[in-house]
Amino acid sequence: MDKSTPKNTNHMKNIRSQSQLENKVSKALWKKGIRFRKNVKLFGTPDIAITKYKIVIFIDSCFWHSCPIHGKIPKTNEEFWIKKLGRNMKRDIDVNRYYEEEGWHLLRIWEHEIKENFEGTIDKIIGFINFHKNNLFS
Repeated sequence: MDKSTPKNTNHMKNIRSQSQLENKVSKALWKKGIRFRKNVKLFGTPDIAITKYKIVIFIDSCFWHSCPIHGKIPKTNEEFWIKKLGRNMKRDIDVNRYYEEEGWHLLRIWEHEIKENFEGTIDKIIGFINFHKNNLFS
């Protein structure tokens, strides 16, 4: 049985759906003329969506989405975290499958990509968006 204290539960409820990193990416894209919606009520709640072109972009935290390079299981309450992060990974797979089956264009960006090469990651996102805007039937 998972045990979480009321303090931890309240802490988890207070986590905002937008991180500072997501806001930094959003501002950079907006400055470069890319128009989109944030945290749209679509399946999986993508961080960025351009519904007209069926484009969704997720910015994944290395911790919460179990990055193969930086994702680590905390030593405290290890059983809980293995289950929790495992559910997150399964949900990511389900979300990817959903958008693929529905004909959407999905891009996932790792937190470390943004931190290690911000401008390069912004260019990657813009390239992805422009490619799919210009190739509507791809």
